[in-house]
Amino acid sequence: MNPLLFPVVIAAALILLVAVRYGLRRRRHQEMQRLLDSADALEARLRAARRQIEAVTGESDADPVHEAMREMLRQRLWLREQGAQARVAELHSVRLSIDQARERIERQLERVEEAQMLEV
Repeated sequence: MNPLLFPVVIAAALILLVAVRYGLRRRRHQEMQRLLDSADALEARLRAARRQIEAVTGESDADPVHEAMREMLRQRLWLREQGAQARVAELHSVRLSIDQARERIERQLERVEEAQMLEV
């Protein structure tokens, strides 16, 4: 190898390393933002669901949303404690579980609305 090329190869390797690290950080940041957005959307939907159910049942004691809210709190605590070290795949997995929970809530609320319509 030509001795004059050695610094060029080292510089190219360093540039590549920096680019890869930047890309990973960027992906991680994007996934973290998606995760936080999903968590916020689920929390807002759970609060709305609680209000809808209370409006239908007239009860504030019976809270079928309670367990979902507790799970949301557990996920937010995990994110605060582990989020900085979590791999992109872990963040993605947590986000998917949050999105699935929101979909389950939506299906349950559709059933509530259908039941309301049948009562009318």
